[in-house]
Amino acid sequence: MLFLLHFEAKQSPDVTRTLWVPTIWFLYIASKPIGLWLPSSYATPDSSPLDIAFLIILMFIALRILIQRRFDWVNAIKLNAWPIILITLWLVSIVWSDIPFVSFKRWIREFQAMLMAFIVLSEPSPHKAMESIIRRMGFILIPFSPVLIKYFPQYGRLYYGRFGSQQWTGVAMQKNGLGCICFIAIFFSIWSILKRRREYSAPLFKYQTFVEIIIIIISLWLMGGPNSDIFYVATAFYALTLGLFIHWGLHILGKRGIYIGVRSLMIVIAVVIIIGIATVFTSASFMGDFASVVGRNSTLTGRTEIWAGLLPIAMQKPILGSGFGGFWTWQTRTVHGVSEAHNGYLEVLLDLGFSGILFVSFFLLSSCQKAYKELFRNFDFGVLWISFIMMTVVYNITASSINSFCNPLMAILLFLSVSSKDFPV
Repeated sequence: MLFLLHFEAKQSPDVTRTLWVPTIWFLYIASKPIGLWLPSSYATPDSSPLDIAFLIILMFIALRILIQRRFDWVNAIKLNAWPIILITLWLVSIVWSDIPFVSFKRWIREFQAMLMAFIVLSEPSPHKAMESIIRRMGFILIPFSPVLIKYFPQYGRLYYGRFGSQQWTGVAMQKNGLGCICFIAIFFSIWSILKRRREYSAPLFKYQTFVEIIIIIISLWLMGGPNSDIFYVATAFYALTLGLFIHWGLHILGKRGIYIGVRSLMIVIAVVIIIGIATVFTSASFMGDFASVVGRNSTLTGRTEIWAGLLPIAMQKPILGSGFGGFWTWQTRTVHGVSEAHNGYLEVLLDLGFSGILFVSFFLLSSCQKAYKELFRNFDFGVLWISFIMMTVVYNITASSINSFCNPLMAILLFLSVSSKDFPV
């Protein structure tokens, strides 16, 4: 990891040392809480004193950096209306939460995410800073995960079920979290290699391409799990496949001077969001048939059963939901036997109702508008951005990430959206 970070510094000469603050925050949200690294300890960021202290210190460091840089708060808020509106809605929704204090603590983490995004915006080159954060994530979390799985199984593995089936988690909380980290690292590494090839740019250090290929190989191995099953983390695999297909398609069209209109892109995103919502309401009949075709359980590994149990509860408060972070408590986790809905749209519906889905959709669509404009300034970066948006909306059909900026995929979209500082929404 130190070897890789040494070379990463050569790839990011335009970023400052303070970028390590949002980098550390990003590494934190993508991995286990600090409390879980301690022996005989079970903790979450809501309850662990170490996690709370760590996040408070990181927040004040971020505020100090922005103050020292004389950050233009007013202009930043104007240019990032939808992220600000969304985070404001989350704050207001605490009023009708059954656990307002816990909801407020969870909201503070979203406020921290915005501060980290503003640090990226205040960098001399926000785009280079964004690339550096994703690259550092891959260089640290990907090599560290096999070490945990092989040598420290109490941290890198989980055992579940009557027969003790093994699940690889690596640095993450569960296998889907590890799958998300892996497909982000794979996609970014492939994007980086192809970008250099298109620009006929020489690698910045001798083994750059070799290092990126090794990261891809390790990530693919981790995604295969203990049984080397390509569909071990099916959601991550499908999202990665879609991202690569979009990346390839946009470049093929770009070479021919053809650009898909921004309205067409926004319609596609809106349609996927509608499909993600409809999947829950229709008992996932189509998704179940698709899963059967590719050899998976027709219940999507129990997801349809989870949705069937949670949907009636969501429909009790269909407009405003239970308030931000107000649904998942110790009691609801115990009753339902899960800690997430395994569908990002249902997750938002539980917390904020259809109003929350509407505002999250507006954020994603506004991010798409910015990404489209970026295509005409920095085509490769625009393709990266659009691909991440599409991967996110598809990923959330059978996983959850759009309900919080403290999920890696949503954090990347927030950072990308905020780093585009000169484009009005």
